[in-house]
Amino acid sequence: MDVEGFVRRSMLKDISEDEIEKLLQERILDIKDIDDGFARDFARAVIEEVKVTSGLKGDLFEYEHAGVSMGEFGVGSRGSGDFYAHRKIAHVIGQTSAQVGVDQMDDGGVVEANGQYIITTVDGMHSRLSDFPFLAGFHATRATLRDVYVMGARPVGLISDVHIADDGDVAKLFDYTAGITTVSDALGVPLVAGSTLRIGGDMVLGDRMTGCVGVVGVANHVTARRSSVPGDVLLMTRGAGGGTIATAALYSGNADVVEETINLHFLKACAALIESEVFPHIHAMTDITNGGLRGDVFEIAETAKATVVVEDAPLRGLIAPKVLALLDKLGIDYLGVSLDALLVIAPPEYADEIIRVVGTAGVLMERIGFVREGPGVSRLIKDGVEGEFLPKFREAPYTPVKKVVDRPGRDFDEMKKGIDRAADAARAKKERVLKRLV
Repeated sequence: MDVEGFVRRSMLKDISEDEIEKLLQERILDIKDIDDGFARDFARAVIEEVKVTSGLKGDLFEYEHAGVSMGEFGVGSRGSGDFYAHRKIAHVIGQTSAQVGVDQMDDGGVVEANGQYIITTVDGMHSRLSDFPFLAGFHATRATLRDVYVMGARPVGLISDVHIADDGDVAKLFDYTAGITTVSDALGVPLVAGSTLRIGGDMVLGDRMTGCVGVVGVANHVTARRSSVPGDVLLMTRGAGGGTIATAALYSGNADVVEETINLHFLKACAALIESEVFPHIHAMTDITNGGLRGDVFEIAETAKATVVVEDAPLRGLIAPKVLALLDKLGIDYLGVSLDALLVIAPPEYADEIIRVVGTAGVLMERIGFVREGPGVSRLIKDGVEGEFLPKFREAPYTPVKKVVDRPGRDFDEMKKGIDRAADAARAKKERVLKRLV
């Protein structure tokens, strides 16, 4: 519970301070095993802090509100709203000197230093794995390593960040770190730095955990999405899922399927490719995570400014059998959920060798599509008929809660206007403050 947010919302409703204090005291006692007097003093202190920080004016204290919440716009839900918000983040950042910047919507960023490419990327833990810290750390680490590998880089160091709410058990820190270092030790990529904080300091009650894992890698050949060209073929490995599939399994009562996600197949396949002679001929690589194939292929097409066509026929055979059975059982769209499969885009004459090299790592790979001339759109061939292949507003709902919230909301174009206005305001503020500093 965010006690500061509770007080600010209550004040906007013109609730008296005495009533706010009483209500907040009750909510604190619902969560914390403390005496009434301590809860009352804490509630009063929160109210005083909110009062003294309310109504401050100026660039350093105010921001342009979009009038659209994160949940309403689907931010973090790997669909069209999320992709739009990410492009607005790139708008705020503006042009940079990066070889691959955030505007290209790739898996990682690339800068050049002393004749080598330095790749950095970061992945947040799955929000629903808060009560399963080892799985949270394990899958966040796999995810960030996937992102640096698919940019063509050899990972050299990991960093970690973890935030646990005030009432969370300290042991979560250790279990989360154990999950990270299980992957780290297996691949010989050291965890070298990190940060540990409480979520919201004293202002968030409960035991919720969140965090991320970042990685730095080096490369000589970058396999960015923009390098995809007409004539290329799409090759995909078998996927068994990661944090998303683990979450779907846990919250549907199918915890036995979580075991399927505990592997390093993807990372070993990438490592084999990077060390192979065929690697310089690969144009682009990515992992199938952002809203599944629907999301990733859509982004690739936009970035490469070409039409990317996926063939549905081989796809079901490229999902681990127990995972596919789970998706079918729960009615989850396998095209719209993260499979953690490797997608390679390369000229057709190198396809067989790429498949062979991946096979040496014990991983199945098949052709699933191609790139052709045309506008930057994605297409799907199913039962011999080609049609649209677009991301949904959110990724395919894969838990009971997600099925409830996956319903029509406000008009998307209307919300975009508020998002645009807020992004423009943030960029303008950046420019104003910059003028004071340089």
